[in-house]
Amino acid sequence: MEPERAQELLASLRARVERELTTIDAEGPQEGDALVEPGDIGSEDLYEDEFDEGRREELDEQLAAIARAESRLQDGTYGLSVESGQPIPDARLEALPTAERTVEEEQRPQV
Repeated sequence: MEPERAQELLASLRARVERELTTIDAEGPQEGDALVEPGDIGSEDLYEDEFDEGRREELDEQLAAIARAESRLQDGTYGLSVESGQPIPDARLEALPTAERTVEEEQRPQV
């Protein structure tokens, strides 16, 4: 994959993830609302807060993966498996710009 295309994909992905984080931050926790008592029957707020926290963790992990991919791009190793050094197919990188391993390596059981 051309470095310019990789940079474009990673920048687009970073912007999307940062937008989602901003949305979660803007909404803020709902369970702590002064008008809602924790555990009120019919309250979905606790569930939504926990869902948002789980989503925030996923997004933080994605940002870390993006940073690693950007570092590999600068080092000239983007598109090569961090495990074997084998090339990662462009189609995989188009679908998952942060891919660190080939599909075959990902499918192997982790020891």
